[in-house]
Amino acid sequence: MTDAALERFDALPAVPTGSLRGLWRGSTVPTGHRLDGVLERLGWFGKQFDDDERVRPLVFRSRRGLTSLNPALVPFAVVLRAAPLLRTPPAAGAFAVARPLMSTRRPRARLREVRYRGLVSAAMVYDDLPVIDAFRAVDDDTVLGAMDSRGMAEPFLFQLHRVGADAHQEA
Repeated sequence: MTDAALERFDALPAVPTGSLRGLWRGSTVPTGHRLDGVLERLGWFGKQFDDDERVRPLVFRSRRGLTSLNPALVPFAVVLRAAPLLRTPPAAGAFAVARPLMSTRRPRARLREVRYRGLVSAAMVYDDLPVIDAFRAVDDDTVLGAMDSRGMAEPFLFQLHRVGADAHQEA
């Protein structure tokens, strides 16, 4: 499944960084990756791009609306190894308890133009993790993302859909 999804990704056009401004709702593109479904199970909403220097890469739902998490406090290597367990109700409950301790008001990533899989396009570079999310345009309000991280054999694919201004909440 990953090969077909990557062929689709590779066929899409570049995304300028400026076109990503705003709040975006995310969803996994199922490919059989270890992370498929994990973020949604833990309450992931998406990403918020204020400008090229201020990006909130992990926006989650909470009881008070949306909250932004500090990726530096997410043990990424453990998440990759324990991904199947993170899809369970007990893990989601434990994460909901820990989420307030991981919240931040500060941006934790930046947008840059990066060559990924042969095309220069917008990419989100995490401040504290060896992770880059490369983006390609599906249409004006949808992008396909490929999370590339040291230690992952294949990228994790996801889609982002622009949230309308009327639905915007502070993240």
